[in-house]
Amino acid sequence: MPGTLIKAGTVLTMDDQRGILSPGHLLFDGAEIIAVGTPEDVPQDDVDQVIDFSDRLVMPGLVNAHAHTPMSLFRGLAEGISLFTMDGFINCLRRLEAAADSSMVPAAVEVSCAEMIRTGTTCFADQYFYMRDIYPVVDRSGLRAALAYGIVELGNEDSRKREIRSVTEFLESFSNHPRIKGWVGPHAFFVDNSEEVIALELELARRFDTGLHIHFATSSEEEDYCQAKFGISAVERMKQLGILEFPILAAHAITVPESGYSTLAESPFTAVICASSSMRSGFPAAPVKAMRDAGINLALGTDNVANANSYDLFREMDIAAKLQVYRESEPGVIPAKAILEMATLGGAKALGWEDKIGSLAPGKLADLIALDLTDIGWGPKGAQDIYTAIVYAISGMHVTDVMADGKWLLQDKKWTTMDYSGAASQMDADYLRLNNNLENL
Repeated sequence: MPGTLIKAGTVLTMDDQRGILSPGHLLFDGAEIIAVGTPEDVPQDDVDQVIDFSDRLVMPGLVNAHAHTPMSLFRGLAEGISLFTMDGFINCLRRLEAAADSSMVPAAVEVSCAEMIRTGTTCFADQYFYMRDIYPVVDRSGLRAALAYGIVELGNEDSRKREIRSVTEFLESFSNHPRIKGWVGPHAFFVDNSEEVIALELELARRFDTGLHIHFATSSEEEDYCQAKFGISAVERMKQLGILEFPILAAHAITVPESGYSTLAESPFTAVICASSSMRSGFPAAPVKAMRDAGINLALGTDNVANANSYDLFREMDIAAKLQVYRESEPGVIPAKAILEMATLGGAKALGWEDKIGSLAPGKLADLIALDLTDIGWGPKGAQDIYTAIVYAISGMHVTDVMADGKWLLQDKKWTTMDYSGAASQMDADYLRLNNNLENL
């Protein structure tokens, strides 16, 4: 049988039919998974290549459903500041962005992509401007991505025309790329995107058959606005405007009223939980249990690294899970397997790739990672639930190998597509220019 066979110590499929295989075999040919099973089910006879991962666990690559890759340039520059407030957004973040320019973007994006690869992410959703500078780096990285052109309009007609023109040109530049989709990225409905621009954004989503990546219910701003102006909730207003007819990737979703849960559960809506950035900005934990019980699709994101500081989605799983225990005062309130589902299947569904990635099964794409089973953190064999180990005991630094679309992006902890050292050096030089620009603002 043609293809490459991975002989793994354990294969964690995230597929209900196959479950956990110890040992396990996975056969792929090109970008497609051909077979997954026990050594008896998937023999190594007549394959083109055999890879010995007997000391490794193979699992689906993680999906980071909310990121801002250029903001590696701002890492550590928002200490003690809440970026969830308008004051922090305007006086810290927008000030940093005003001092930056497009030439500073590629190195920061390469650092971000390299970090995601190194820690086991194979697919991510980005929302930012400078997308024409972001796209080539993401393409070269080999990662799978949904790139949303960020829109901040603030009700200004000139800004509206400029932003819509830029988004349109970006979306028009896409062909049928096998790994990268273009999305529309309203920063926040009703807060910094007026209803005039929302109507135009929906036209673009319809024209290009894509979704909208937003920040939503971080605080009560949208709710307060809609209640004051229309006498209805933000969810109800979104439904009235037709927003919920489109795939919605909604970062944070902290303050969504329970009255809106059933509407969101019936819509192609995903709440992206960004626990680290919420905590770092001094905001409450999202009501994950209630949203999960209502049937809302859930995913995980790292958000910005200006103050959240890390792209390690294993770390994010740990923090998100513990924060929910703290919020609900109930140990195990969100099972470890459910947290891992948010970081794999939930993210895949959010981005419209649920039939392609998120689990390891025949016919799906070879987006997978390998973890070192001999490294620290694992419990005695047979003693520790594997989902618990992955969510609570290990980190992205256990990742040894990463594949997306059948191509290796990391082998034995070495990047194959990214020059991290060179990008980090360039980012250091870019920061000096950024700092000089800040002093002259």
